[in-house]
Order: sequence, then structure tokens, then C-alpha cells
Amino acid sequence: MDKNKDSNERESMASENSDGAVEAADTWENLAWEEISTEHIVQDEWIDFRRSDYRFPDGKVFGPFYSYSRRDYCIIVASDEEGNYLCVRQFRQGIRQVTTEFPAGGIERKDGRQYGTGHGPDVAEDALEAARRELLEETGYESDEWRFLCAIPSNATIADNYAYIFMAENCRKAGAQHLDETEFLGVRRYSASEIQEMIDKGQFQQAIHILAWLLAQRG
Repeated sequence: MDKNKDSNERESMASENSDGAVEAADTWENLAWEEISTEHIVQDEWIDFRRSDYRFPDGKVFGPFYSYSRRDYCIIVASDEEGNYLCVRQFRQGIRQVTTEFPAGGIERKDGRQYGTGHGPDVAEDALEAARRELLEETGYESDEWRFLCAIPSNATIADNYAYIFMAENCRKAGAQHLDETEFLGVRRYSASEIQEMIDKGQFQQAIHILAWLLAQRG
């Protein structure tokens, strides 16, 4: 079989849309929008909330599109020496409910802002260092067994920050919680089956935390 011919045929078939029209191959690549104007509606130490206009690939200009900048953060799927998973319970004002989720927190910046790029001189710690710190602060546990799982946009449609997902195994109690003045967290331990049941019932309500769980279970 001619592998090159077969590959070309597959590419040709893939470029057909539902109406049978064939798109030129390069049209699939020219998809980026050009940001032509930006207004910072709110820009303080906590958030950079923006309104922007964009030029589409066909030349049309449209707006407004809203987006915001927040600092990168880490999520830790942490299990103790008995194989139970460490979770925190806290109020989330977006859905106005107390949620169950994994320990998580922002990566510190030297400028003290709660937003900004995750790279460069203003970043005060790397993602793993932040994960170790957040696990200890939120739960009082620490671990010597860490594994990086993934870095993924928090919400690619409207936000520019990334979530860095880690596993921490054989966690042991090392002290008390050390919470920020705005944090009110309860620590709970759950078995793997209990977490899966919460997810199935819609009771584990942070989307990226569910992704973290799926990645951790994949091994």
C-alpha cells in the first residue's frame, strides 16, 4: 500500500465539511484573532478585568469580549499513609455553596498582585514549591512523594491563568493549619470510592479538581 497516498486521501476527506465543500488546507491554520483595543475595567491588586475588541480571521471587527487575569495556582491530589485523600471544605461565592475539593492555592508573586503572568521576575516561587506550601498551610500535612500531572488553562475562554496539578502520596501530619485571614477551611479525609461517589452525584463541584482526580487515577 502507498502510505503517502493513503495519508493524502485521509487529509482530503477530513477537509470536507458537512455540505461536501472542500476547504483549503491553510484556512484551518489561520484562526487566531487580533486584539485591537483593550480597556481595563477593573485593575487593582486582586484582578485585571478587561474589555477587548478583536479582528477576526476574515477581517471583521467585533466586541466586546470580556476576560480577566488571575495568578497561576496549584491543585494537590493528596493521599495519606492509609490511602485516604485529603480534601478541604470551604464556601465558594460563585455558586454560594460550601464545596468539597482538593487543597489548592495561588503561586506567590513578588509584587503581591493576585494576577499576572506565571513566568518572569515577579514570580516568587515555582509551582511545586507553592504546592508544598499550600498543602501544609491548608491541611497541616506534608509529603516527600510528589508527582507533577499536568498544567492546564483554568478557563481558556475568559481567563489567562494556569492550574498546575500535582499528586502527593503518603502524606503525614506535620502541624496545624496556617490559613490566610480570608480562609475558613475544614479538612476532611475520604476514600477513593467516596470521592468518586461525590463526583458521580455532582457533589464535588470544581471542574479542574475533577480533572485532577481523573489524572491521578490514571496513574
